[in-house]
Amino acid sequence: MKIAFFDSGIGGLTVLHHALKVLPREQFIFFADEDHVPYGVKTREQVTQFVGEAFDFLASRDVKAIVTACNTATSVAVAEMRSRYDIPIIGMEPAAKRALDLDGEHRVLVVATPITVHGQKMKTLMEHVDKEHLVDLLPLPKLVEFAEEMEFDSPRVLDYLREHMKSYDFSKYSALVLGCTHFNYFKDSFRSLLPDNVHFVDGNEGTVRELIRQLAARDALEELSPSVEYFYSGRKVEEPSELARLQRYMERLEEMYVLA
Repeated sequence: MKIAFFDSGIGGLTVLHHALKVLPREQFIFFADEDHVPYGVKTREQVTQFVGEAFDFLASRDVKAIVTACNTATSVAVAEMRSRYDIPIIGMEPAAKRALDLDGEHRVLVVATPITVHGQKMKTLMEHVDKEHLVDLLPLPKLVEFAEEMEFDSPRVLDYLREHMKSYDFSKYSALVLGCTHFNYFKDSFRSLLPDNVHFVDGNEGTVRELIRQLAARDALEELSPSVEYFYSGRKVEEPSELARLQRYMERLEEMYVLA
């Protein structure tokens, strides 16, 4: 049986990329809801509908787990999806707790989509982990569009980041939390604007670790001939040009993987 990775677009490839490194003998399905991306500026009702349709499709393919490799979808719809399906459903949330655990004295900036930043799940998370009020939240919705257009380190990207980050004194910060999987494509652009004392933190490693824990508890980890199938909103990706496009994203992620 295969492991499914779901995202609104190609951001979830960042989580799949990590999973391929630590689970090299598993088989995967990657589902990008390209018909409806970006989720971060949609209503909660729309996101819940889109996620439900995607999960119905993935469940029909008899997958053994679904990783919701999308912070927005996790914050809006994962609780309901878990009530619908009897398989492990692993969600993501901005890794603010990990960033605070790594330092605990300096400030942390969480960048994410508007629906994640302003959602109840984020508010609850902050109430639990940010006792000293060290976390700031910054929505950066345009980055999702840049990622979907494969525009990573252009002057437009740098100008956008510089404008939105100009009010922060980063000498007081220890971490930038990448609270949207799309944002991992921009580590070099972020790095060019940040001092060396600010490090990146994301939820990819913890998410895959939880996936492994839940599959191991069900004795469902396997040693198979590795493979990845890609789907855009339920349509299997088979065109050479689109497969090449996805490969370019994976190559970009390999370049960003070493940046801290």
